[in-house]
Amino acid sequence: MVVELKSYQNLVLLQNLYRLRAIGFEYIDHFNINEKTVIEKPNNLEELSANILSCHLCDLSKSRTQSMVGFGNEKSDLMVVDYSVSQTQDTTNNYYSGRSGETLKNMIEKVLHYSINDVYITHCVKCKPLNSNTPSPSEYNSCKNYLFSQIDFIKPKVIIALGEEVYGHITGDKGSNFDDIRGHVIDFKGSKLIPIYHQSYILRNPASKKITLHDLNTIKSFL
Repeated sequence: MVVELKSYQNLVLLQNLYRLRAIGFEYIDHFNINEKTVIEKPNNLEELSANILSCHLCDLSKSRTQSMVGFGNEKSDLMVVDYSVSQTQDTTNNYYSGRSGETLKNMIEKVLHYSINDVYITHCVKCKPLNSNTPSPSEYNSCKNYLFSQIDFIKPKVIIALGEEVYGHITGDKGSNFDDIRGHVIDFKGSKLIPIYHQSYILRNPASKKITLHDLNTIKSFL
């Protein structure tokens, strides 16, 4: 992981040098990359969370209110993964804020019969995107090791992938029709990964509630 982060630093350095040249700089004094910014591989979830909270690997660190590490039971059998932090979540530091969050909470409590305190929820991208945009691939890649390390430490029985973006980025499968994939049970890092419609999609498409209820019952059968 240290090697990957050093490579990322070099990429960012090169990008910044190109920007300086584009605005007219022809010379800057020599400087060294601060090796203290390189994050060592964490030994446990607590160290990983501290790394996420102090992360400055991409430009989203400049616009966030805080990094949203994750919430809930760190020993849970059930892990819920959303894609990116919403403006409301960033402002309130509440993972279940707004209509979308309330819908997800109802899915967990009323269908799966779990308290939101007994599941673990996190995001693929830990900070709010700039101007509510979809995070770029490079921004996801900056967070990818954080997410995969969380999965390794928590070792859930089931991972719920909320929507097409989560499924595609976690698995690398971006060519499949999500309507054909959702509800399927996929072996992933020792867990069962089950993609379902995102709760915001359900709010826009009420007809998908019945399909999602079926998928949630599939999830229940593995818990």
